[in-house]
Amino acid sequence: MQFESLNIIEPILLALREEGYSTPTPIQAEAIPIVLQGIDLLGCAQTGTGKTAAFAIPILQILSENKLVDKSRKIRSLIVTPTRELAIQIGESFKAYGRHTGLTNTVIFGGVNQNPQTASLLRGVDILVATPGRLLDLMNQGHLHLRDVEILVLDEADRMLDMGFIHDVKKILAHLPKKKQSLFFSATMPPEIVKLAATILHNPSKVSVTPVSSTVEIINQAIYFVDKGNKNSLLLDLLKDKNIKTSLVFTRTKHGADKVVKYLLKHHITAEAIHGNKAQNARQRALNNFKAQTTRVLVATDIAARGIDVDDLEYVINFEMPNIPETYVHRIGRTGRAGAKGTALSFCDAEEKEYLRDIEKLIAKKIPVIESHPFPLMDHNPVKTAKQQGRGQSGHPGPKPSGRTASSRWSVNPRKAR
Repeated sequence: MQFESLNIIEPILLALREEGYSTPTPIQAEAIPIVLQGIDLLGCAQTGTGKTAAFAIPILQILSENKLVDKSRKIRSLIVTPTRELAIQIGESFKAYGRHTGLTNTVIFGGVNQNPQTASLLRGVDILVATPGRLLDLMNQGHLHLRDVEILVLDEADRMLDMGFIHDVKKILAHLPKKKQSLFFSATMPPEIVKLAATILHNPSKVSVTPVSSTVEIINQAIYFVDKGNKNSLLLDLLKDKNIKTSLVFTRTKHGADKVVKYLLKHHITAEAIHGNKAQNARQRALNNFKAQTTRVLVATDIAARGIDVDDLEYVINFEMPNIPETYVHRIGRTGRAGAKGTALSFCDAEEKEYLRDIEKLIAKKIPVIESHPFPLMDHNPVKTAKQQGRGQSGHPGPKPSGRTASSRWSVNPRKAR
């Protein structure tokens, strides 16, 4: 199937050709015709499946074909998304696909001076991409209203729930007109998300692509069992491999990300961190340096990594195992995109074995273990503090040592894993 077969107008087809796109992804092929019919949509799709274009392309087409007679620039479409990085990425997509339509868009998010954003709003925009907090802030200041919104998109709804944005989202919904088309995207569908969707959508069509419990088969996954104190040394050892030109490294905490960067810089490996404590310009600079491969290692927390979209990223390294199994799927989905090869390596210490079991249960497969490496796990049952016994990271139940060791039939050749 080609984009031409989806009845997309020529100005957008031209932009797609200029971007080098000719064939839609599965979610694009399913969602675009639904949205063009004006039907509400409930989409279950994780980052990396092409869902941004799945809603951006039909929104641009609908607004382009129904331009306002008075030529005014009213906010006709609102896209709400949880993070600054993802908002920027969505804005760039609208700009690229809509370059020949005459439509304008702008992106607003917190953590930066609001003046350039309010100036853009004053000039008028057709499409607004926003994070919840800054959107409500500028609404309260009187810089914008949502009375004219024709199409609403809630993107990464599950992440907004995780980040505590659910109340902000409900406040935003109260300011929108009742008559509108609504598109709702979420990587997972827990009961809270299903309940929220029911309050927004009217007789929606449903599209589900790449369920969260599945991982891209082309991604080569492997586990290193390693003591917590040796993770830095293991990472340094892996990065001796010159085939690893760039790598996205995940930690659970901001402090942990900064510590990894400090260690790598000390050993002459270019690295930068991206997390919520970093200023927006610093985060964007780090991402741009990583894309340009002037920075070899980008160390990120999960929330800050939402929206990171790097072409041909081959290596993702879980420096710390995520304590939410779905997060593992999101992390490794940064690589192996659009049929490209990818490798996801994970460092698992004794206290994280329960996280690993939950992940393997979710993805319904055992992740091969690399036994032959310089820093094998020695302390299989570390003594826990009272705090560790009660709670784990981020308020989730702490792990229990499983007794499972690196000696496992799920072993692979470390060279093959690379």
